[in-house]
Amino acid sequence: MTPEVLTLSSTPLLFTVAMLVKVVVAFVVTLLIVAYATWVERKVIGRMQTRMGPTMTGPKGLLQPIADGLKLFFKEDIIPAKAHRFAFVLAPMMILAPAFISISVIPFGGDFQFTYNGILYTVPLQITDLNIGVLFILAMASLGVYGIVLAGLASNSKYSLLGGIRCTAQMISYELAAGLSIIAVFMLSETLSLRGIVIAQQGPLWGLDSLSFIPNWYIFSQPLAFGLFLIGSMAEINRTPFDLPEAETELVSGFCTEYSSMKYALFFMAEYANMITVSAIGATLFFGGWGGPFYGWINFLIKVFACMFFFIWIRATFPRLRYDQLMTLGWKIMLPLALANIVFTGVAVLLWQ
Repeated sequence: MTPEVLTLSSTPLLFTVAMLVKVVVAFVVTLLIVAYATWVERKVIGRMQTRMGPTMTGPKGLLQPIADGLKLFFKEDIIPAKAHRFAFVLAPMMILAPAFISISVIPFGGDFQFTYNGILYTVPLQITDLNIGVLFILAMASLGVYGIVLAGLASNSKYSLLGGIRCTAQMISYELAAGLSIIAVFMLSETLSLRGIVIAQQGPLWGLDSLSFIPNWYIFSQPLAFGLFLIGSMAEINRTPFDLPEAETELVSGFCTEYSSMKYALFFMAEYANMITVSAIGATLFFGGWGGPFYGWINFLIKVFACMFFFIWIRATFPRLRYDQLMTLGWKIMLPLALANIVFTGVAVLLWQ
């Protein structure tokens, strides 16, 4: 006899244990990727610019992230005399927390099954599947700007304040374009659940058996939406060439000028945590999530690392934009293209049906 198949929600104890395990695993893996993304970035950019990158701390510099963490941990923690102490301490946490919270709705694999007391249980490799998962991520992403603005205001410094103001305009501008770009994905998948979007991308391209060798990933049917999402995401997480809120040539270090020790490290971690989140969202929306030739979560990690490598490559290649170029690109080019893509996608869906 085949065992009875149940979901863990039918067994509260197992459901609680599985949920705790998924939270811990997702948190630990994200922290490890954040730590070693710094090492990979320095190595990759070093090779691209004919340098070596970290080599002295550990074999091939692999212990460099640990050394950097220890150095920042033992540095003196300075709070400016006229800064607002509570807001000054709160700001780094407000930037880092939304990135980790967003990961809770991203599916990193299919279903994992195990047998307990003769019953086959199914565990989705996702912390929680919200039917409005994409809206939840957009809401969390919009909270990040509050941390940066709060850091600029609380520091009581002109450079920090200017960096915070810059970030407000930049993140609002590009979040609008990035949000509009992925509406086309909702129109094709007919769901806001990230798990549902991954499932909708399974099968041959456009449902045609003659194209069964090409997966039905939305990167093929929505290349413009993917390009707009990628550029908007880079601007939203302040990655080069859109790192104007912390432009050292103009603002010393922008919104984090007055920060030191572990508070500065939290800003540093937030940048890479946001890069992981954006890469995971891109892999889910446009590259079929966990779908691929290997086991589910392996496919997912390969796609996430590929997106992160692209961000590093862009940083090593392009110079920083001027602020007027940044605003022109966001409002005069990306926003009209995102709106036009929604209209064309709507027409295409009607004709296809």
